[in-house]
Amino acid sequence: MASEEASLRALESLMTEFFHDCTTNERKREIEELLDNFAQQLGAWRLCLYFLSSTRNDYVMMYSLTVFENLINKMWLGVPSQDKMEIRSCLPKLLLAHHKTLPYFIRNKLCKVIVDIGRQDWPMFYHDFFTNILQLIQSPVTTPLGLIMLKTTSEELACPREDLSVARKEELRKLLLDQVQAVLGLLTGILETVWDKHSVTAATPPPSPTSGESGDLLSNLLQSPSSAKLLNQPIPILDAESEYICSLALECLAHLFSWIPLSASITPSLLTTIFHFARFGCDIRARKMASVNGSSQNCVLGQERGRLGVLAMSCINELMSKNCVPMEFEEYLLRMFQQTFYLLQKITKDNNAHTVKSRLEELDESYVEKFTDFLRLFVSVHLRRIESYSQFPVVEFLTLLFKYTFHQPTHEGYFSCLDIWTLFLDYLTSKIKSRLGDKEAVLNRYEDALVLLLTEVLNRIQFRYNQAQLEELDDETLDDDQQTEWQRYLRQSLEVVAKVMELLPTHAFSTLFPVLQDNLEVYLGLQQFIVTSGSGHRLNITAENDCRRLHCSLRDLSSLLQAVGRLAEYFIGDVFAARFSDALTVVERLVKVTLYGSQIKLYNIETAVPSVLKPDLIDVHAQSLAALQAYSHWLAQYCSEAHRQNTQQFVTLISTTMDAVTPLISTKVQDKLLLSACHLLVSLATTVRPVFLISIPAVQKVFNRITDASAQRLIDKAQVLVCRALSNILLLPWPNLPENEQQWPVRSINHASLISALSRDYRNLKPDAGAPQRKMPLDDNVTDEMLSFFLTLFRGLRVQMGVPFTEQIIQTFLNMFTREQLADSILNEGSTGCRVVEKFLKILQVVVQEPGQVFKPFLPSIISLCMEQVYPIIAERPSPDVKAELFELLFRTLHHNWRHFFKSSVLASVQRGVAEEPMENEPQFSAIMQAFGQSFLQPDIHLFKQNLFYLETLNTKQKLYHKKIFRTTMLFQFVNVLLQVLVHKSHDLLQEEIGIAVYNMASVDFDGFFAAFLPEFLSSCDGVDANQKNVLGRNFKMDRDLPSFTQNVHRLVNDLRYYRLCNDSLPPGTVKL
Repeated sequence: MASEEASLRALESLMTEFFHDCTTNERKREIEELLDNFAQQLGAWRLCLYFLSSTRNDYVMMYSLTVFENLINKMWLGVPSQDKMEIRSCLPKLLLAHHKTLPYFIRNKLCKVIVDIGRQDWPMFYHDFFTNILQLIQSPVTTPLGLIMLKTTSEELACPREDLSVARKEELRKLLLDQVQAVLGLLTGILETVWDKHSVTAATPPPSPTSGESGDLLSNLLQSPSSAKLLNQPIPILDAESEYICSLALECLAHLFSWIPLSASITPSLLTTIFHFARFGCDIRARKMASVNGSSQNCVLGQERGRLGVLAMSCINELMSKNCVPMEFEEYLLRMFQQTFYLLQKITKDNNAHTVKSRLEELDESYVEKFTDFLRLFVSVHLRRIESYSQFPVVEFLTLLFKYTFHQPTHEGYFSCLDIWTLFLDYLTSKIKSRLGDKEAVLNRYEDALVLLLTEVLNRIQFRYNQAQLEELDDETLDDDQQTEWQRYLRQSLEVVAKVMELLPTHAFSTLFPVLQDNLEVYLGLQQFIVTSGSGHRLNITAENDCRRLHCSLRDLSSLLQAVGRLAEYFIGDVFAARFSDALTVVERLVKVTLYGSQIKLYNIETAVPSVLKPDLIDVHAQSLAALQAYSHWLAQYCSEAHRQNTQQFVTLISTTMDAVTPLISTKVQDKLLLSACHLLVSLATTVRPVFLISIPAVQKVFNRITDASAQRLIDKAQVLVCRALSNILLLPWPNLPENEQQWPVRSINHASLISALSRDYRNLKPDAGAPQRKMPLDDNVTDEMLSFFLTLFRGLRVQMGVPFTEQIIQTFLNMFTREQLADSILNEGSTGCRVVEKFLKILQVVVQEPGQVFKPFLPSIISLCMEQVYPIIAERPSPDVKAELFELLFRTLHHNWRHFFKSSVLASVQRGVAEEPMENEPQFSAIMQAFGQSFLQPDIHLFKQNLFYLETLNTKQKLYHKKIFRTTMLFQFVNVLLQVLVHKSHDLLQEEIGIAVYNMASVDFDGFFAAFLPEFLSSCDGVDANQKNVLGRNFKMDRDLPSFTQNVHRLVNDLRYYRLCNDSLPPGTVKL
């Protein structure tokens, strides 16, 4: 006893020292080693039992429980049965004796340790494990403890981790499913008892003066008046202990619902009870009472009540997320929806918008999130199922969802609701596409709701209606998608607008265009306020209020221009003629606006508030150009129509657009505006391509500016875009014209002079005659750029370059990349040198993919370069540099040059029945396959996934696994490597892909796999005994279909790991029979 006492004091002292601020890391490591060694001793648990019952030090208790956890999960098989019985008896007694005084985290850990024993021993050696839990729940004194045990059991036994055999996992799940009915009955009883007990004492409120207003909707949503009556009962005020018990019961239900199937065990009374508790989340009255009564305890109670609502909604959402609904459960589901929509109506019940919003603000934020999750699940998973029920009023539901969406107190809440509307619109679109005959009926049913949605979403993006909220949005910080909060808000809103446009084009256009027109009038009217000042032009609007109104109007115009641009796709294709006049109206307005902005140079104008109004004016101008660019496909379609009719209207549109664009291609214009103009020019030159474009004076002006050596150079991005546009004007064929009218000779001369002008400075560079000739250095950025150039050249102009020149380049590169230079380049990790080698390998990828015989002579030297020079340098390096490109090159070499290795003719294959082709270049093929095999032993998961895909592709296209050389010398080596990868869990994210690859390889020779490979694989496995190997072999059924086979593979891998764990837990010298 004295020694136990001394050990406890020593442990307490060590723990205190370990967690003390002044303890060094070195000392902490020493203490950690000491504690680990102690935990590994078989008898350590006895001392830990004493520590648990004798100490109040949290660190000591936690350490002692960790020792038990380690013993049960890793060493249990080797613990003598007498000791096991003692542990199974002592730990629950300890829990019962101290559960009220232990800190909650220690109590929960002790529960987890007892459940771990149950996971190993129930029901064979621990037959009363689950019975004890049920008894704890049924005894009022220990109900909370029983519920904690039940939730822990559900977590640990229903979906256990890796350290159990598959058979045991299946057994545990079946044992738990047998108990589900009793457990759900108990939980229902607990919740109902608490509710009923407190409902009796709840004061009945006087009849509400507004209670009649929602009667119609309620009677629609709820089949029977009795259920409405039930849900209208006042919410009881619970004491703290009852709230705690109810929250534990609801947590248990939420976890149980996550894995039990939907069945009759989930009774209507249980569902109704859960909905009763869901009402706690939207009971503002109780929250107000708590805050009015003032005490902090009352406030905490109010929060707890809200938490009950959140937990109840979690239970509902777990049931909602199940897509597979048995027929007999559909009625329950309908009842759930009706009851939830009763709550939704309760939340949004009021015709005064401010009241609804303030009510949502007063609700617990988590409760609103859960409710939004419910609505998302309803629309995405169940709407198509429920819509067919005549008694379910979908349009009324949309009315409630509309109120709920547009009274959200937070931006995130509003985004989430917009996502729900997007799901609904997608559902409606796919429904109409699948039932075109019913299109009108479906649209008529939802038309009013959609128009209302469109109008409100448009209002929400305008400062005119929603200034306070929009000014809160951050328009500077970029998120992970490289957009600001404001941009995200606008984009999500415009997606909803676009989806409504797809369904109701006429309505959407007639709603949007007048709003755009109003803001355009303000913008176009600015000209009258421009006055000439000493330094240029000034906008004579100075009153603070006028400046603020102008700022809001310009911001709105910018948003509406983006909206109009987003809708461009709905005016082209089959509907071009039907919607022509609407589109023409839009395009003419956009052309007028862009020209106006360029002519009066609003981007350079002085304003009273330059930091605000100048960016606004630039943004509107840029957005008008971007919106016009969005209509380039419409203009292209108009171009082909105009070609037939030779209409002057089209010519005027293009000419005026160019008049708007040309003045902006200048170094004096802000980058944002310059780039918008350049992008529009590229679209006109590339997508529209009218014949007369080159002859427009404004285009000639751009040609002259770009080829004028004395003109100031644009920023690089803009320069590249303008050069691309000018080149495309000359190079791309004019639409709707025969080849003999394309004027290629003249255009070719013009293009040559353009290129000559652009490359003038480069060609004027003279080599320094005095400098010694030297080899091109590989560690230089110039080399990287040059190789990028050659890569582009090879990809686009292989044919035009001609064979001799191409051969010369390839040979030069092959000679240049010697083993030493490759090593220098690659070994500087992440350097330019690596990028240079990768570019070179990409060039070779283009070469090996070329059909025909021209480049085939290079194959031996390319393969030799890969396998003898590059591969040895990178093979053992952990860095992923160069590897992906090398293996892609090897894959392309095999894929596009299969006959370099397998020469068989089609006729020979048919005559022999099976393709046993004569093999050529066998050493090279074997080396490549070996390299692929080696890559599967390395930790890089991206390379592993890529190479597995390459092998599978070669098998699909060229029957790689069936080739004699692969089948006889490599097949089972690959299967072995892939199985070892699964066993070691090194690439667990690719479990499914690896399983399928193993099946595809094994299916080439199932007989060999089952008769030879599997026994050999098992016999070579270390860490398992002969009997366990036999069990593993017997459990691997001889199924030959993919799902069963892969299931057997994963079972084998899981059980092999489990047996190794068991064997490691046995004490040294254990005799196994």
